[in-house]
Amino acid sequence: MPPADSVLGRGPSGWQHGPVQKQAIDLLIHGASELATPLGTGSRAGSAMDEIHVLEKGAVALDQGRILACGLESELRELYAPTECLDAEGGTLLPGFVDAHTHPVFAGTREGEFEQRLAGARYAEIAAAGGGILSTVKGVRNASREELLALLLDRLDRFLMLGTTTVEAKSGYGLTTADEIKSLEVLRDAAASHPIDIVPTFLGAHAIPPEHAGEKERYVQIVLQEMLPLVAEAKLAEYCDVFAEAHTFDLEDTRRISRRAQELGLGVRLHVDQLTPLGGAQLAAELGAVSADHLEWVDGKGMEAMAEAGVAPVLCPLVPLFLRESKEAPGRALIDAGLAPALSTDFNPGSCYMQSLPEVASWGALRYGFKAAEGLTAITLNAAASLGRGARLGTIEVGKQGDICVTDLPSHRHLAYELGRSPVRAVVKAGRVVFRRTDRIQ
Repeated sequence: MPPADSVLGRGPSGWQHGPVQKQAIDLLIHGASELATPLGTGSRAGSAMDEIHVLEKGAVALDQGRILACGLESELRELYAPTECLDAEGGTLLPGFVDAHTHPVFAGTREGEFEQRLAGARYAEIAAAGGGILSTVKGVRNASREELLALLLDRLDRFLMLGTTTVEAKSGYGLTTADEIKSLEVLRDAAASHPIDIVPTFLGAHAIPPEHAGEKERYVQIVLQEMLPLVAEAKLAEYCDVFAEAHTFDLEDTRRISRRAQELGLGVRLHVDQLTPLGGAQLAAELGAVSADHLEWVDGKGMEAMAEAGVAPVLCPLVPLFLRESKEAPGRALIDAGLAPALSTDFNPGSCYMQSLPEVASWGALRYGFKAAEGLTAITLNAAASLGRGARLGTIEVGKQGDICVTDLPSHRHLAYELGRSPVRAVVKAGRVVFRRTDRIQ
């Protein structure tokens, strides 16, 4: 948070004297127990993840979509005349949550596979039998653009109600040129009509489609020669992702696809070291990838390489639980190695059918040992920075976009402490109240 002198209008000689005409503004958020936020425009790494600014009885003035001032409510009321007021009712103000890894464009769900895993089936076994990603591919290919858009908008509503104001969103369930383009166009259309900011990622290299079974190289060439050029030319994605695994795309496949994406002006994000220790973290560092996601099997060499290259770890703590896998990402070790982890839902129909970042923060605490401030940083500033949005999003600071989550929590420490419910009372997106919870028992 900027110093009080700049936030509250103090001059070099102290408080100005005499009557001051109040400035008209759009919105004042008041009545909070505290305001809690990381600070800055870049990711917070290592021990700095635990450094957040907490202002008791903090209030926020917003105008024209931006944060105009932060400070004590009594002081802001002296300076501003709001058109609208939002009462936090004793709750805590947090930055709007940022989900840096989601797969929200799909049709159909996979609860049957969930039951199979409960009976002992493994992820790779289900995929080898034609399930997993390929079962969702059928749904996307059979769905119209209008059907996919309607499903996506419903999911975006749920994200927003859970406090998420920005999502990274991947394609990857089409696996033909036409269906991948269709999925990305659905993301584009949703971004034009929904309050949530969408950061689109092309994930054509998600799995080998059934029509190319046993002929992986032929499909890789389609990704390289058809899909990527069309996606880049139409500006349908900011990033390219690859699911680098033993049963999908090996390290050389991932290298070729990523290099081609970079030639075409796309950033690179990678699914790596999730199910097997392939050395994907080192490849992410070699490529200068923006993020390396999952990382259940990352080792010390991978962590060192990522730290040197500035690769952001994006962790998905609920996925091993959902898949009933015992191997977890070394979240605490990543922080200790000087990295800047983000936490994400990995929302998708197969390996994590869950959209709540507050729930993720709880599991980041329980599974990785993240402290309250570290978890908050991981679902706000670090996630925003991993998406190239740190200068605009991820904190409550003067000049940034007015994305604020109004919770019913007495302090930010309750974000991870309270498990199994949504604490979100209201959501402000770009300075406008876009969600209010009504839960009063009559």
